[in-house]
Amino acid sequence: MKAVIIEDEKIAAQSLKSVINQLDGSIEVIAILQTVEDSVEWLTNNPQPDLLFVDIHLADGSSFSIFDKVKVECPIVFTTAYDEYALKAFEVNSIDYLLKPINKDDLQRALNKYKNLKGQSSVVDYMSVVNQLLAHANAVNNYKEYFLVPERDKLIPLATKDIAFIYIDLKLIKAVTYSGKVYYMNQNLDELMSQLNPKKFFRANRQYIIAHEAVKDISIWFGNKISINLFVPTEEKIIVSKARVTEFKNWYSF
Repeated sequence: MKAVIIEDEKIAAQSLKSVINQLDGSIEVIAILQTVEDSVEWLTNNPQPDLLFVDIHLADGSSFSIFDKVKVECPIVFTTAYDEYALKAFEVNSIDYLLKPINKDDLQRALNKYKNLKGQSSVVDYMSVVNQLLAHANAVNNYKEYFLVPERDKLIPLATKDIAFIYIDLKLIKAVTYSGKVYYMNQNLDELMSQLNPKKFFRANRQYIIAHEAVKDISIWFGNKISINLFVPTEEKIIVSKARVTEFKNWYSF
């Protein structure tokens, strides 16, 4: 069986490939693709694999745009840290949805589901899975209102409403409040984004998560990109790629 991984983080891609090989030695990962553009090109010019593993958020946009440009008929396992995308994932030919960080049991479940469906000639009914995801989504809308963060020799509560932005600085994750105070976070940006209300926070790029209320204005940048200016000073410009400008505008004008 031939599989393709679409994942923009090299470590995550290699980790997924390693777990796949551990669980099923018959699966050959024939390509690892990092962007929407590369994925469209590869899928256009190569025979479709037996199975696709697709991260929803890629460096140059949402992976859903791949399926607007290329007809993909093979089954898909979506991987993401964002629960909100579960239902949309099943609008395409998806067989499962795995929430990061992926564990072996969940991946084994997805592989077993693929093998069970492989021999069926009838159209797969995804509605039972969608209904499960709907029930899950209705039960799990509990986004964090506070994080416990270290301050000297104590742990103190940091309210999410006080966070203007979160960013990576030399591999350290820092949350900056509207007053300019800096706190160190223990989670990575993917994990934090999955715990924050997506209506109030936006993953601008690989380095920054920004709060809706922190946005002061937006500058037009070269190459049809935009630069987001916050009320709180940042060490560098927060650039949103051309591919994600529409997504940002939809989020900001919600």
